[in-house]
Amino acid sequence: MVMGIVGLIIGLVAGVIAGYFVRRAVASRQVASAEAQAQALVSEARREAEAVKREALVEAKDEALKLRTEAEEELKQRAAEVARKEERLDQRETMLDNRVSSLDRKERAIEEREQELQRRREEVERHEQRARAELERVAGMTAADAKHMLIEDIQEEAKRDAMVLVRDVEAQAREEADRRARKILTGVMQRVASELTTESTVTTLTLPNEDMKGRIIGREGRNIRAFEAATGTNLIIDDTPEAVVLSCFDPIRREMARLTLERLIADGRIQPARIEEMYARAKEEVEREIREGGEWAVLEVGITNMHPELVRVLGRLKFRTSYGQNVLKHVVEAAHIAGMIAEELGADVAVAKRATLLHDIGKAVTHEVEGSHALIGAEIARRLKEKPEVVHGIEAHHNEVEPRTVEAAIVQIADAVSGARPGARRETLETYVKRLERLEQIAMEFEGVDKVYAMQAGREVRIMVKPDVVDDLKAEVIARDVAKKVEEELQYPGQIKIMVIRELRASATAK
Repeated sequence: MVMGIVGLIIGLVAGVIAGYFVRRAVASRQVASAEAQAQALVSEARREAEAVKREALVEAKDEALKLRTEAEEELKQRAAEVARKEERLDQRETMLDNRVSSLDRKERAIEEREQELQRRREEVERHEQRARAELERVAGMTAADAKHMLIEDIQEEAKRDAMVLVRDVEAQAREEADRRARKILTGVMQRVASELTTESTVTTLTLPNEDMKGRIIGREGRNIRAFEAATGTNLIIDDTPEAVVLSCFDPIRREMARLTLERLIADGRIQPARIEEMYARAKEEVEREIREGGEWAVLEVGITNMHPELVRVLGRLKFRTSYGQNVLKHVVEAAHIAGMIAEELGADVAVAKRATLLHDIGKAVTHEVEGSHALIGAEIARRLKEKPEVVHGIEAHHNEVEPRTVEAAIVQIADAVSGARPGARRETLETYVKRLERLEQIAMEFEGVDKVYAMQAGREVRIMVKPDVVDDLKAEVIARDVAKKVEEELQYPGQIKIMVIRELRASATAK
């Protein structure tokens, strides 16, 4: 039994040993086979690498050949371009040489012309000398004698002008005798500054229909009587179709009546109680407009710290007119003018503007107080604590008081300038237009005049003359002759400047 087991073990061991050697032999054969395969793969890879290398070399040679061909083609093109540019430069150089030669020829020609002109100028001077000598021989006098005669003529003309001035002074002296009478009349006209005409003392209202007239009159006239009693105006109802007229010398009362009647017509209920109610509202509205008008004026002129009552009195001027000119706008305009004049003269600008703004406040109450509006306005300003120099400017602007300061004189000037400027007052407009037309007609009557323009509201006339007909000396003669004719034929305030312009223009076209 034991022997059997031992034999079995020995057999197993021998089998294991034999298997080991067998597996080893198989593994050796596999390793050899793998090495052979690896060597084959390496050899194949080397052959493929050589093939790729040869292909890359061929491609690189082809690319290099292509680049070289392109570079040579580009060099050829650039060389051709350079050749063309050199050819153009040669052509330009040739053209410049030709132009230089042409300019040299022209320069020589100009020099020759200048020499010819100089020769002719000298010849003309010789002819002028001979002509002057011949003229002296024929006239029997020398150039000095002719000059002396011309001076005598000018002196005689100056004497005539002086005589005209003396005559004007004498006329002014004769008129001085009537000055006081005119002053009285002027004071009356200033107190009643609004024109006594239909346009400034009456107001026309349009009615929606004719039936409204009966409603305004009321039963037995009670509505119209109540209206006139409440407003203090006359209501005129006549045959004028669809219209009634309000008449009153006081523009403020007339404005209140107008607003009242307009509201009554719009409301349709016209009766005494309603009239009084509407009149109260219209009165409030007019008072508000008066305050706003005064505040606008002081702000427009740039004046501060003015008494509220003065502002209110100033606002009343919004409803006053003087020869068609609104008095509130007049004082504002005059204040601006006074400020500019005072600044130029170095005077007190604030005093000049303040006195000018207030110089006509007396017109706001002249229907209520007796006296000149200048003195009334000065008294109002004095009572409301205005400075003495401002009060003096107000009272002296129409010479009721002799002006003692520069600012008072400036107030007079600004008032006159604002009132006398063309178009400011209705009565001067038509005369102003006719005067400008006649100014231009007078200047156009002279020989050689091309165009005439009346400038600066007729204070300057510009005359354009034909330069080939009128020389410089004749232009001066035309200016003097036009001035004389204007003095003889026209009536105008101040002075008119006559300016003769002789302009010679030369033009050429560059091609």
